[in-house]
Amino acid sequence: MTQESMRADLARLLRMAPDEIEEDDNLIDLGLDSMRAMSLLTRWSEQGVELDLAAVAETVTLRAWWALAETAMARAHG
Repeated sequence: MTQESMRADLARLLRMAPDEIEEDDNLIDLGLDSMRAMSLLTRWSEQGVELDLAAVAETVTLRAWWALAETAMARAHG
């Protein structure tokens, strides 16, 4: 997973162009709801990137989520 693939997944669900999503945009303000968020977490989990729902809900921005993903990937690869 890359930050750009994460942005693309978000954009697809939000029916936006990826370049419309800035790193610090509030994803809820862009239309993300809990069902879509869960769908993304499931998709990313299937790709081997396990993100904690509580941590994801804390700060709902691409920058914060990417930081969580980087930590999860580093943990998974030892």
